[in-house]
Amino acid sequence: MAGGASIPVPNPSLTATISVESSIKPVTSRVLVLGGTGRVGGSTATALSQLCPSLQIQVAGRNRKKGNALVSTLGERSEFIEFDINNRRMLEKALEGADLVVHAAGPFQRQEKCTVLEAALSTKTAYVDVCDDTDYAWRAKSFHKDALNAGIPAITTAGIYPGVSNIMAAELVRNAKTKDDTEPERLRFFYYTAGSGGAGPTILATSFLLLGEEVIVYNKGEEVKLKPYSNGLSIDFGKGVRTKDVYLLNLPEVKSAHEILKIPSVSARFGTAPFFWNWGMLAFAKFLPMDTFKDKNKVSKLVELLDPLVRAVDGFAGQRVSMRVDLECSNGKTTIGLFTHKKLSVSVGYSAAAFILAVLEGSTQPGVWFPEEPEGIAIEARELLLERASQGTSNFVMYKPPWMVETNPKEVGFGIYV
Repeated sequence: MAGGASIPVPNPSLTATISVESSIKPVTSRVLVLGGTGRVGGSTATALSQLCPSLQIQVAGRNRKKGNALVSTLGERSEFIEFDINNRRMLEKALEGADLVVHAAGPFQRQEKCTVLEAALSTKTAYVDVCDDTDYAWRAKSFHKDALNAGIPAITTAGIYPGVSNIMAAELVRNAKTKDDTEPERLRFFYYTAGSGGAGPTILATSFLLLGEEVIVYNKGEEVKLKPYSNGLSIDFGKGVRTKDVYLLNLPEVKSAHEILKIPSVSARFGTAPFFWNWGMLAFAKFLPMDTFKDKNKVSKLVELLDPLVRAVDGFAGQRVSMRVDLECSNGKTTIGLFTHKKLSVSVGYSAAAFILAVLEGSTQPGVWFPEEPEGIAIEARELLLERASQGTSNFVMYKPPWMVETNPKEVGFGIYV
């Protein structure tokens, strides 16, 4: 969907389409993007400037050359701040006068403190992060009462996956309960990214760090721990991607969906391309000690070693990203949501920007929330959030049976597909 286009709205009680431009309220807030010179932070700043040109955007990072180059493309209302995220005094000073801070300075794995969130609460600044680590996300959630008392809205895991995928899951669950009068039984997240998705060393480091964590899944209400990058499945991501192999990883949306959406069985799998990247991940998980991937210094050296090869492969592998969310219910029906974009590096920015604008527009109550919590993103704000996040997607569908989107559905006879 190109910018300014509209998507079908599945609820017939609402208007048939929603225009992006007409829905955005005039916003002159000041947004501080930490990690702004990185791929994710830079993409977020760019998406914000395009979705809401009236925003004041401050890009904070360590690389002045990259920062100045980025702000030159964002318009007159943007500026660069040279910044060290580990300096608490510098952090709180930068937050003074900001309406919202975006924490995009990953990777989040092995970070022992929620320094940015604590500073945001201290300065009474709204907060959004793009965390993709289970421990960090629940550590952030532990500040819920502090945020509530401070009157500050905060959302954790508000990127593309987790983030938009959580909203897709919440909407599938809501639709099943309200339209089909059935109970959800199993929720499965499937993710595919070609190469590094254009996200470079960050996604590579994140993937390796996740190999140092046991995978938590839920089976009929019971927590089960499995090996990382195990239990592979071949999943059809529809047109433009087709069938890809995906493997278990320990991702925060599994626990949050289980506890918040009350789904008995939940899991998340990820896969990449070309195929030899999956083979490499499988080999690392099988033959190297798990402790190797718990050490950030060792992982950084491994990323530095492999980065030239990753960049070379990205040149022909592309940056396509696809998310498929499957919900199975007690009535035997399965519905899915599917989201495909040709560039992860672009799509992650629109995804984070969609959450940021929702917070600025008042969709988030005080407290620390996961995306699927209605106090985090109000139910009536989800459709607009998904529309903003899906800018530029080649395939975005919701509430469909699998056979309607798969490239090779199975016919069981008499024209019936499953």
